[in-house]
Amino acid sequence: MFTALIITSCVKESSKDSYYYCRKLSLECSKEYDQVTFYTSKGSFVVDLYYETNPLTVSNFLRNIKKEIYIGKKFYKILDFEDNKIIYSGIENNRYLTNLDLVDSLVTNLIPLEISLTGNSLPIYGLSIVDPIQLSRLIKRFEPGTIAMVNYDKTSSSSTEFFLVTNKMPELDGRYSIFGKVINGLEILQELEKNDEIIDIKVF
Repeated sequence: MFTALIITSCVKESSKDSYYYCRKLSLECSKEYDQVTFYTSKGSFVVDLYYETNPLTVSNFLRNIKKEIYIGKKFYKILDFEDNKIIYSGIENNRYLTNLDLVDSLVTNLIPLEISLTGNSLPIYGLSIVDPIQLSRLIKRFEPGTIAMVNYDKTSSSSTEFFLVTNKMPELDGRYSIFGKVINGLEILQELEKNDEIIDIKVF
């Protein structure tokens, strides 16, 4: 199992940068696409991708799309609050893969947490941000339509599971790899219910 780099509490930049992890995880890290469109059983929405701050996470997500692993997957869990929803999809806990090639490439290679701070030229890998001063330096925060990877453990993201929020959620800031935001179709997120499906995801 891939072990993520653990950064010291001073949150300094890692000597192992995005390109190191891209090579290690056999990802094609390049800004080839800026957006993706989700087609769901409730309608479509467009997500702007944050390659500049989260190149590793975006590249992993695009690889998953290319492998078509999300087609037909359900929104398997929805936490419905008074003014917010957290909507989960992907391959839940990586337990349901039957294709051995996918098992090798997606399960054994976990993705390190990838969080960018102002003043750092590289993302921070393998560490959540909890200090208030460091939290004030976050480049990406949980806003309406934010999409992020589900955490596998304290230092790693799942390579397949993701979630979206429909409103601001500052209590999640600094704890997850945020890699995009819904820029068109936010109302579709509000309508999604458990077991609605992803029909397709197109890149452009």
